[in-house]
Parts: sequence; C-alpha cells; structure tokens
Amino acid sequence: MQNTGSAKPETHHSGATRHLGESVMRVVFLLAACFSILAVLLICLFLFANGIPGMAEIGIFKFLTGTVWRPNNNLYGILPMILGSIYVTAGALIIGVPIGLLTAIFLARFCPKGLYRVVKPMVSLMAGIPSVVYGFFGICVLVPVLRPLAEKFDGTGMSMLTASVLLGMMILPTIIETTESSLRAVPDSYYEASLALGATHERSVFCAVFPAAKSGVMAGIILGVGRAIGETMAVIMVAGNQPRIATSIFQGIRTMTANIVIEMGYASGLHRQALIATGVVLFVFILIINVCFSLVKRKSEK
Repeated sequence: MQNTGSAKPETHHSGATRHLGESVMRVVFLLAACFSILAVLLICLFLFANGIPGMAEIGIFKFLTGTVWRPNNNLYGILPMILGSIYVTAGALIIGVPIGLLTAIFLARFCPKGLYRVVKPMVSLMAGIPSVVYGFFGICVLVPVLRPLAEKFDGTGMSMLTASVLLGMMILPTIIETTESSLRAVPDSYYEASLALGATHERSVFCAVFPAAKSGVMAGIILGVGRAIGETMAVIMVAGNQPRIATSIFQGIRTMTANIVIEMGYASGLHRQALIATGVVLFVFILIINVCFSLVKRKSEK
C-alpha cells in the first residue's frame, strides 16, 4: 500500500514536468515563427523604403518600361533586365521540366532498385552543388560547345541559350524530388484499378497515377521557377551580361539579379536606389510565384 501511495506523487510530478516541457516548447516554436515573420517584414520594409523613392524619382513607368540602362547618364530603364529574367526562366523550364518530370516518373515507377540506389543520391547531390560550380561548368563546357553554333549568328557562346541550358540543369533536383514524392503519395489503388481495366503498366502510370499527382507536379514546377528567376552567380558567368533586349537566343543578356550584383559594389545615390528598386521588382516576381504555389497547395488539399 505504501508503494502504491508513493507512486501517485511520482506520476503527478512526471505529468507536471511533461506539461512544463510542452509549454516551454510551445513558446520556443512561437518565438521561432515570430522571428521568421519579423525577418520577412524587415526585408520588405528595407526594400520598399529604399526602393520606392528612387523609383518615384526616376518615374515608375519610365523605370519599368525604359530600354536603356546607363547610370552615368541617369538613364535607368530595367525592361531589358526584366525580359532577360523572363527569357532565361522560360528557357530553363522548356529544357528542365520535361527532363525532370520524365526522370521523376522513371524513379518512382520504372527504376530497378539497384539502379535507384545510384541515381537517387546523384540527383540529391545536384541540389547541393554550389552555384559557382555550375557557373564554372557552364564556362568550361557549355560555352565552348555552343560557341560554334553561336558564331554563325555573331554570338560568343555566352548567351541566353547557354544560361537557359545551365538553369535547366540547376532546377532538375527541385522538380525531380518534388514530383517523385507526389507520385509515391498517390494511392496504389489508382494504379491497380487501371491495371484491372486492362491498361498496360506504362498507360496506368501516365494516365492514372501521373494525373492524380498533378498538384504536386505543379508545385515542383513553381519551385523550379523560383529557383531559376532568383539565380545569380551561375547566370552572371555565362549570360554575357549585356543590358539590352535580346532579339536572338544567341545574344547576351542581363537578368535583374545579375544587374544588382554587378553594380551594387560601386553604386551610390540614385544609382543605388535604382538597384534597390530592381530588387523590389524581383521581390514582387517572387511574391507572385509564392502566391501561385500557395494556391496550388490549397487546391490540392481540397
């Protein structure tokens, strides 16, 4: 009886300790969430407080639609950089999305286990390679390979096409891993029901399993867009960095991120404000991408 009586206070004590631990962790998680929100708010405050005045001084319409970027002459038109970012991102999607989706389908439904143990770590390794290493690969491999073709169009090999190919490679891990996870999350009953109706293995995968994972597939593509449009170092090294509107895929271009990195080190006054305003435009682009991702995710949850 004494042992039974002594066990009750211990149980009560352990319950109180567990409750205290839960309360402490709840506060820790809340502080972490608040810190994340505060960081985003501070970034927004800095960008808009320093970028909007410069944009207003230049003229918002003139700033966004101007085609000439000459800081020495107080000409700040970022339309070439906006189009450059859109062009290389679109090119990266054209190159990377089909390869990424087919690779993910292969890994999820067709790849033998022995080969999977080799290919999967290599795909994950691609996500960890620094951007500057991709840039060196582009300079040493892609530029020489594409230079003979570019020279026929008065190009040097450092062009929109080279940047698109390199970015297409860089977004592959994001698309492959997200899509593969979505495909594996589809219930086996979809695949089995398709087989029961007489469909082949390939037809069941492409016509039953893949459509059921479309929300995850779209999420992977949107994340790939965010990676491509925000990439800086690799694009600087292979895109040619020419602030003009390209009329050919073999011409050099400059993206918004490259424009900021190249000139921020020596910019001052209105020039610096114009670069920060370029960051505001880029931030709006990323915000639109995140909103699209949220809408896709919300649709998948319904």
